[in-house]
Amino acid sequence: MVTIKKNERYTVEITDYTEEGLGVGKVKMADGESFFPLFIKNTAVGDKIVAEVIKVKKTYGYGRIIEVLSPSADRKDPGCAVFGKCGGCQLRHIRYGAQLQWKERRVSDVMERVGGVKAGLDYEFLPIVGMDDTARYRNKAQYPVGIKDGKTVTGFYAGRTHAIIPTDDCMIEHEDNAEILRFIRCFWDDSKLSVYNEETGKGILRHILIRTAFTSKETMVCLVVNLKDSDEKYLKKFERLGEELKKSNDNISSFILNFNSKKTNVILGDKERVIFGQGFITDHICDLRFRVSAGSFFQVNPVQTVKLYEKALEFAGLTGEENVWDLYCGTGTISLFLAKKAGFVYGVESFEKAVEDAKTNAKDNDIKNVRFICSGAEDIKISEDIRRPDVIVVDPPRKGCDERLLETITKAGTKRLVYVSCNPATLARDTAILNASGMSLKSLQPVDMFPETTGVENVALFEKKS
Repeated sequence: MVTIKKNERYTVEITDYTEEGLGVGKVKMADGESFFPLFIKNTAVGDKIVAEVIKVKKTYGYGRIIEVLSPSADRKDPGCAVFGKCGGCQLRHIRYGAQLQWKERRVSDVMERVGGVKAGLDYEFLPIVGMDDTARYRNKAQYPVGIKDGKTVTGFYAGRTHAIIPTDDCMIEHEDNAEILRFIRCFWDDSKLSVYNEETGKGILRHILIRTAFTSKETMVCLVVNLKDSDEKYLKKFERLGEELKKSNDNISSFILNFNSKKTNVILGDKERVIFGQGFITDHICDLRFRVSAGSFFQVNPVQTVKLYEKALEFAGLTGEENVWDLYCGTGTISLFLAKKAGFVYGVESFEKAVEDAKTNAKDNDIKNVRFICSGAEDIKISEDIRRPDVIVVDPPRKGCDERLLETITKAGTKRLVYVSCNPATLARDTAILNASGMSLKSLQPVDMFPETTGVENVALFEKKS
């Protein structure tokens, strides 16, 4: 029988983390032998704290810190004014070396528990690839817009809510973003323009999206507005904002309106209008050049992307003769990387605009041994036009691979599969399916694409069983 009650306080030591980065503290029960786990955010393994119970479930509860009695050796100053309020950077209070250790353990544990494979015994588990400098690493930011005390505010959502935590800056975003946001907010208030209200569905400005090219230094500013693309009423004001933005920052090369008048949590709408510039920025991964539009998928951490793709290329083991299928290819970033070493690459993507961007990127880089196909990854088949793959590369969304796709992969008879994953849990699930279908995990490389957060990317190599 659970005797833990809401609002009670206990002294606990943090001994582990949940997958969401919450600290785990255990309260000893009345029998003196069993324990009741409390999950407490903003704690570090080794902390001894006084915690207050804020929610009780049948077999666990949630708590909050009242006092840190003895801080962990892994605890550090988060160095952020909104840490603990904003829903991002869950690990910012933990020293970086300890973050990497936890991410390694998290990946190997879920691979064993869900995937049924043990690191070092069933496959080679490589040390996580971290960053030398974890500040300001992101090249893309999306800021919700709201009203507070009659003024326009921008910031980030509090965890699991749509309540905006106002902030002028973010320690993992580009340093120019803060000034751009302040400029837009001042213009908006001075122009007496409205801000979108989620409850009523009224108001104009919904989000501000900023993308920055780390090599060319080009910056794109995109306003997501609750208007129809045919609405000309505010166009003059937007043009004036564009002119003033351009004067304020020499790096701003494109200013775009994205139209989203739907009551939805999806940020971008289907239509856009370029106020000035080309409507995209140009960035590089190694010696490859890519056009990046407002809705393009492009890895947010350019430094770690190079390491991730180089490992994927190494796992592919290309000699210049192989046919490669790159499934979920997006705008062709990995496809073009592979094409430098492959015989021929087929990039497959269901989003038509991304396929158009991929074709443009291939042309811009003068790469001819690649073909991009607009199709669901699970629907691709060997035919006269599509040769049998020697190597398949997949980079699916967080939900992992569709089961039909895993069947397609095993039926294609490929020798090697390189699986790029942003979710260890779905990678582990798919590993168990692939293993039962005749492909075994050989090597796994975690890459820390998202320092200060719980996110971790992985590159896995599977080979056909003999």
